[in-house]
Amino acid sequence: MASILASTSRRAFAIATTGLGAFSKTGLMSANGSALRSVGACARPFQGQHNGFSFNNNSRLVQFSTVSGIQYAKKGRPGPGEGFEVNFVMQDGEELTVRAHEGESLLDVAWANDIDIEGACEASLACSTCHLILDEDSYQKLEDPSDEENDMLDLAFGLTDTSRLGCQVLMNKELDGIVAKIPAITRNASA
Repeated sequence: MASILASTSRRAFAIATTGLGAFSKTGLMSANGSALRSVGACARPFQGQHNGFSFNNNSRLVQFSTVSGIQYAKKGRPGPGEGFEVNFVMQDGEELTVRAHEGESLLDVAWANDIDIEGACEASLACSTCHLILDEDSYQKLEDPSDEENDMLDLAFGLTDTSRLGCQVLMNKELDGIVAKIPAITRNASA
């Protein structure tokens, strides 16, 4: 029987099991709050204490890892003059300028900066709740959306010619200064 040990931090938890082990692809966040997009897990024997919990010889500690999450956790958030500028336009028209790392998705950038974008499927391309409306110049610099992204965009409320899913737009030098408007309404529907 598995026992789940949950921490109080946003979207983060550890799973300890006896027997075969377990893992989950539930959305996780690193210690600094950046989203862990591609989550993998492995169970290994563990004895002793971890985060205040005791484990015996039959316990398995499941450790989650992700290249992007580890990369951003080590780097922290980019400071002034570092990384790339992202300009979010909130539902109420307020503008917020933040910094992003190379390869970081707009959804990850939003989450790391406490910007209210749902991302219900945790960047697995199974919903449209990270729908963003991009400025024309930035939109033209992107590759065409995949068929899977287009399928999810078809479900988005308020679709425009420059709509993209935030989980699919990865920051790079060409997108420095991108403007991403957060729609007033999102629809949590799947194909």
